[in-house]
Amino acid sequence: MSDELPAPPDIARDVFAGEAWDRANAFAELLAGPGVVRGLLGPREVPRIWDRHLLNCAVVAEAVPADVELVDIGSGAGLPGLVLAIVRPDIRVTLLEPLLRRTVFLEESVAALKLGNVEVLRGRAEELAGKRVFDVASARAVAPLDRLLTWAMPLLREGGELIAMKGERAAGELAEAEAQLRASGARTAELVTVGRGKVEPPATLVRVVAGRAPERAGRRRRR
Repeated sequence: MSDELPAPPDIARDVFAGEAWDRANAFAELLAGPGVVRGLLGPREVPRIWDRHLLNCAVVAEAVPADVELVDIGSGAGLPGLVLAIVRPDIRVTLLEPLLRRTVFLEESVAALKLGNVEVLRGRAEELAGKRVFDVASARAVAPLDRLLTWAMPLLREGGELIAMKGERAAGELAEAEAQLRASGARTAELVTVGRGKVEPPATLVRVVAGRAPERAGRRRRR
């Protein structure tokens, strides 16, 4: 397998429309160059940057409401958060990442792509809880769903949504997280498929709508 960045597939022009097209191409180059050199992406992933990474993340935008504030937990190389910011200029994206070398790459990428709707924060979700509240939290390959819930739910307003990219393990993780879903006060949890006709296979997401955690609800009733 060649380790060279391939030409974008035809469908990419439809997914990355308008100004997003040049930014997507520039981000692909950043991932294939500095992203690989700094260890954020393996060399073997370069031929798959478009189909496995950029397009697969971009179609997640189908599940993101309009004009929201989104936090991308454990953003890594900016997947999916930075890609979502490229295809959805209407949303405000916070890339949350604890590792310095990754946040440096993210900051440089945001500057190079001239993305005015993105901020980069170095830190962990647990550290941000109680300080910031978001409408949507996204995550890709960060942790099993039950653990991800403990990080994401405190960052969401009531009625906010966790959108987790989970692939073929989605149904299993959703079942295994049943106890944590109850403990976190989730209103609903479901599997969502996005990207039909754009990526193969379509991307599978777990979408969890945040309620009020049972202990917080109890405290509110006692007042």
